Amino acid sequence: MTDAYAAAGVDITAGNRAVELMKVDVEATHNDNVLSGLGGFGSLFRLPTGYEQPVLVAGSDGVGSKLLLAIEANQHHTVGQDLVAMVANDILAQGAKPLFMLDYLGIDKVRPEHVSEVVRGIAQACQATGMALIGGETAELPAMYAPKHYDLAGFAVGIADQAKLLNPANVQAGDVVLGIASNGLHSNGFSLVRQLLLTNQQRDFKDLPQAQQVALLKPTRLYVKNVLPVIEAGLVVGAAHITGGGLVENLPRTLPAHLQANLECSSWHIPKIFAELAQVGNVSDADMLRTFNLGIGFVLVVHPEDVAKVINKLQHSLEQVTRIGVIGEKTGTDAIVMEGKLNYEY
Repeated sequence: MTDAYAAAGVDITAGNRAVELMKVDVEATHNDNVLSGLGGFGSLFRLPTGYEQPVLVAGSDGVGSKLLLAIEANQHHTVGQDLVAMVANDILAQGAKPLFMLDYLGIDKVRPEHVSEVVRGIAQACQATGMALIGGETAELPAMYAPKHYDLAGFAVGIADQAKLLNPANVQAGDVVLGIASNGLHSNGFSLVRQLLLTNQQRDFKDLPQAQQVALLKPTRLYVKNVLPVIEAGLVVGAAHITGGGLVENLPRTLPAHLQANLECSSWHIPKIFAELAQVGNVSDADMLRTFNLGIGFVLVVHPEDVAKVINKLQHSLEQVTRIGVIGEKTGTDAIVMEGKLNYEY
């Protein structure tokens, strides 16, 4: 019997096989609040108790053009963590605890082992953040995607008491800015990365030095496990996930209009991959700061009396945390004032 849909490029049987392969990984993320498994028209999640005025915090994001490097490298298990981190870290920056996530995978052709590899990475990262992966969608779209190409999107929901959400109104002059280290590029700036290292050099990903290939595909760090406890302890008044736009675009979201963050550029070490990008493309410090995280993946704003407690707790969790600046009254139009010279590793 002819399968007309398969002849048109969509293999339902392969899709079902992919679901079977991912089932164990997905179900490993479930907890008592998950009320439905794979296969329903919607996913059911019971809200946890213990919140006086519960507020749901939702976020969505993708991995972006970093996927093009993963496709060239045929390495798909790390981009799942990138996807989870982009939404979970954003929810954390609001002061909320991530609860559950759904994913979307659009792909040229469902290759069950490939799909399950991607979803395994998503599921493992969800476990690491305490989130349940409660559903998703895999869409086989041969007319939409080039051969072996795919795209990812993630949607997550967190929860917090309304009174405990991080609010710029609580940030004061004299508060301290703490930077928590990234492990490299995370998932932002890859259009520029590809232009500088590949397009302009007329080479493919596989032509790059092995150390550079590894650096480019390091997955975005997950900050929830170590940072959420200090937020829930009431030791943090502001937080920022440093993604596209870098410190200069993301840190201002934590500040009231009359304050600025005065940052000392030399106070933290910038991983080597950023120095390589700046050198090969002769990229200005201003452009580097506006495009990349430059070694700071997450920022906390803390009252001075709580700084030692926060640093001790984070270092005990093996986070690399550095005092990178202080909040002051605004002296001009800029919310971020950078002082000193960027401290690149060479």
